[in-house]
Amino acid sequence: MARAVRLLDREGIAVAVNLSGGWPGRGLEASLEAARLAPGRVVTFATPPLWELQKGVTGAQLASELEEAHRLGARGVKIFKALGLSVRGAGGELLAVDDPSLDPLFEKAGELGMPVSIHTGDPVAFWQPPTPENERWDELSVHPGWSYARRPVPSWETLFQAYERLVARHPKTTFIGVHFGNAPEDPERVGRMLAKYPNLYVDTAARVPELGRRDADAMRALFITWQDRILFGTDLGVGEDERDLMFGSTGAAPPGPADEERFYSSTWRWFETRDTAIPSPTPIQGRWTIDGIGLPDEVLRKIYGENASRLLELPLPAAAGRGPG
Repeated sequence: MARAVRLLDREGIAVAVNLSGGWPGRGLEASLEAARLAPGRVVTFATPPLWELQKGVTGAQLASELEEAHRLGARGVKIFKALGLSVRGAGGELLAVDDPSLDPLFEKAGELGMPVSIHTGDPVAFWQPPTPENERWDELSVHPGWSYARRPVPSWETLFQAYERLVARHPKTTFIGVHFGNAPEDPERVGRMLAKYPNLYVDTAARVPELGRRDADAMRALFITWQDRILFGTDLGVGEDERDLMFGSTGAAPPGPADEERFYSSTWRWFETRDTAIPSPTPIQGRWTIDGIGLPDEVLRKIYGENASRLLELPLPAAAGRGPG
C-alpha cells in the first residue's frame, strides 16, 4: 500500500479503486485492512469467487455473501473476464456472461447501490492468429496464453452480445464496462450502448493506446457527448515486490521509472492536449503513436474525478488529484 500511495502521489492521483479486493473470507478483509493504512486513498471492490459455481455454489448464495461484503465496506463489484471464457456451472458447462443463474448477484448489487465493473472478452486481436502479423504480437509473444486463436472459447462477438444482454436485463444495476466498454476498437458501438442503457458507464483503463489511434476529432466529440458516463482508469498493478508493477500491460522485463513516466505523461497529453504523434503509453500493446483529444477543463474534471465521486458516493478531495492542465 505504501508503494502504491507513493506512485499515486507522484502522478497527482487522489483516490484509486482496488478492483481485486477479494470476497468475505477470501481476502476481502485483508484488502480493506490494507486500504485503512491509507485513509481516503483506496476504494475496494469485491470480487465474487465465480469458480465456486462449479462446486455447487449458487447465484443466490453469492448474492447473500455480497451483502456481507457491503457490510464490511466494499463499495462495488468486479467481474473478471473469466465469466464467459472459463467459468463453469455445476454440470461442467461453460457459463455465458448473461447466464440467468447469476441474476440474483447482479440484482443484489443494484439493491445495495454497488456498481459492477465488468471485463468481458479481450482485444479483438487476441482471437486472431498469434503471429508477427498480429498487431498485438509483442504482447502475445510474451503471453502466449492470452491468445484465444484455435481455442474452444466463444467468439469476441458472442461474448459482447451476452454482455449487452446482461446490461439490458438489469436496468436497476449500474455497470461499468471496463477497457472502454469492452470494445475500444469500436467506440461508436460503445456510444450506441451508452445512449441505449442509462445504467452503463465505461472506463478508459489500459485502452488509451487503442482509443488514441482513432480519429482525434471523433473521439473528442464522443468524450464530450458522454462526459458524465466516462471514468478515468489505468489498469495499474502494484505488488509486494518493487519490480511487481503493471502499467496497463506487462512485457518480458519489469517496468522501471522510465516506463512510469512515459505511461502517465502520454496519458495526460492524450486527454489534455491536441498534440499529435504522442508516444504510446504502453508500446507493448501496439507499435503506433496516438493523437490527443484536448478535452475542455470542465469535461476533464468530470472524467478525472467528479463522475467517480458521484457514482461511489465519495467526497471529492479539496485538491482532487490531478487538475486540468
